[in-house]
Amino acid sequence: MSSTESCVMMDESPKLTPKDFASSQQARWCPGCGDHSVWVQVRKVLADAGVRPERTVFVSGIGCSSRFPYYMNTYGFHTLHGRAPTVASGLKLARPDLDVWIVTGDGDALSIGGNHLIHVIRRNLDVNILLLNNRIYGLTKGQYSPTSEHGKRTKSSPAGTIEWPITPAALALGAGATFVARTVDMDVQHLGAMVERATKHRGTAFIEVYQSCPTFNTESHEAVTDKKARSENLVYLEHGRPLTFGGDPADLKGIRLRNYAPEVVRLADVPTDDLLVHDESVASPALAFMLSQMSNPDFPEPVGVLRAVERPTLDDETYQQIERETGRQGPGDMQAVLTGPESWQITG
Repeated sequence: MSSTESCVMMDESPKLTPKDFASSQQARWCPGCGDHSVWVQVRKVLADAGVRPERTVFVSGIGCSSRFPYYMNTYGFHTLHGRAPTVASGLKLARPDLDVWIVTGDGDALSIGGNHLIHVIRRNLDVNILLLNNRIYGLTKGQYSPTSEHGKRTKSSPAGTIEWPITPAALALGAGATFVARTVDMDVQHLGAMVERATKHRGTAFIEVYQSCPTFNTESHEAVTDKKARSENLVYLEHGRPLTFGGDPADLKGIRLRNYAPEVVRLADVPTDDLLVHDESVASPALAFMLSQMSNPDFPEPVGVLRAVERPTLDDETYQQIERETGRQGPGDMQAVLTGPESWQITG
């Protein structure tokens, strides 16, 4: 089939709606859980983009977020704790024509699955990763997670955890991610926009979603999930625009660099040219990394696309290498490998 014929067939396919991406299973997340919001926006984006369910796969590990494949009318794998990136890697390399998504949580991805997450990101496999961060182990009933705040009192840290949290976006940037975004479950329009941007990126697209656990961690990210406080505690990143924030038009604020560090300033006190202008496409990840470290109460927390750059993907380079070596050495013969001069027999 030619590419033209393929396009014609896609055009003739019936237009799908978000309902077409919902399975027959009832979503069994707690009322008020941000997983519902992510589920709704993902289905909307896929329908609007004309994605076909039969060519889409959701892969998850263990945790509340990992129920996601059950509720999608696509193919899916509910895998082992922390191993979703491993299964997704094998799938994407075997079937590069499929759209592959990894849905994970802060515990699943950053504790037992931390090493797998790092390597799928550094390899730049063409997959989309949704990391739903509520700073708690929700499925196992409220233990502290790798992203829980220092001093957090939980069932497994009754005196307060003495561990310092991981910043997921910073970890992804440190692993060489080509696309990193952050959003909030309560801001559904922004959440949908970030998911849409991820679908258009060629390479590993990593999105961290701030959300609360309504059962075990209602105060997680409360400074940014509260609609009234959001304007003062968040700064929305827009490529090519200065970093400004604030709910009071008479007291807008901005971010500028001073001695290689970010500084909050009032717009009334500094010229606009002093403000830091966001550039998501700059080659160095240094700016994005600095932004990923900004947090309340000292700074507004950046949401939006922190970094979006291009780099060859693992799946593309794998098949290019196979084609190149096949042309150089000819098609392989597995039987010849098994019975070749480097094999041996055990007798007696």
